[in-house]
Amino acid sequence: MTAISLRSTLIGATVALGLSTPVAAFAETWDMPTPYPDTNLHTIVVRQFADDVKAATNGKIQITVHSNGSLIKHPEIKRAVQSGQAQLGEVLISSWANEDPLYGLDSVPFLATDFASSKKLYQVSKPYLEKKLERQRLKLLYSIPWPPQGLYVKEDISSVADLKGQKFRAYNPATTRIAELAGAVPTKIEAAEVAQAFGTGIVTAMITSAATGVDTKAWDFVKDYYDIQAWLPRNMVFVSAEVWKGLDAATQKAVQDAAAKAEATGWAEWEKKTADLNKTLADNGMKVLAPTPAIKDGFAAIGKTMTDEWMKAAGADGEAIIAAYKK
Repeated sequence: MTAISLRSTLIGATVALGLSTPVAAFAETWDMPTPYPDTNLHTIVVRQFADDVKAATNGKIQITVHSNGSLIKHPEIKRAVQSGQAQLGEVLISSWANEDPLYGLDSVPFLATDFASSKKLYQVSKPYLEKKLERQRLKLLYSIPWPPQGLYVKEDISSVADLKGQKFRAYNPATTRIAELAGAVPTKIEAAEVAQAFGTGIVTAMITSAATGVDTKAWDFVKDYYDIQAWLPRNMVFVSAEVWKGLDAATQKAVQDAAAKAEATGWAEWEKKTADLNKTLADNGMKVLAPTPAIKDGFAAIGKTMTDEWMKAAGADGEAIIAAYKK
């Protein structure tokens, strides 16, 4: 066989192999870092989203979920997607409030304190969030909340003044500001470090959801949970804009449909789970308490201050969002 005929044979075999190869063989594999453990509802929804994307695209897009900060730690996830280190990711939106006030909207305390009002706040602010992410080379896919935030303390309190001097877990600018206004000492601690921080006395109080309390087995290191329903922070799932633009229209629609399903599921399931989470805390020996009037009044005053501060920082967009929300 001549060199030319051998080359022709190899080309023919390659073409034949290509024609017989299923579409899934040309699949794109996307890495998706997320900060939370596999037992957390956010991660459960993410994994179902990944399965739905794979099914809807006939295996063209396959998402590998890296849970519990195993691939990229929470503070680095947004940058990792922007830089192309990962194709998509999930973060707590308010972690980036220092970058832009818009990212801190859902964590303004006592502005939206239940699922219905939180969803309304999301809907009126979503166009602003999408535009902000677009300018940062990111595409919003979906956003779902955590349960309402409660106060964890090692000992009973009767008013916000009792937090003065306590070491207060801060995981975003909003919780840092709450600590400052309450006279507490803000200490930055990620969810995965909460148990150790309480156990070693690095922190003695925190505001977070009952879900985080259950995830971290808060009953092992803290005594009281006040159901103050301060706000419902949200996570967002986003994809690299460059990756998104590389998809054909049909694939984009398949991913968006899966994202819409994930968003609807997340909102509905968290609302159903909230009462169960509080019960889990109580069943494991924690005192689940209603806030005293003094606690309510103290946090309401902090909420008013922080709403005014947020609107001033956010400017015209902030005023428009709050006006639309309160309409």
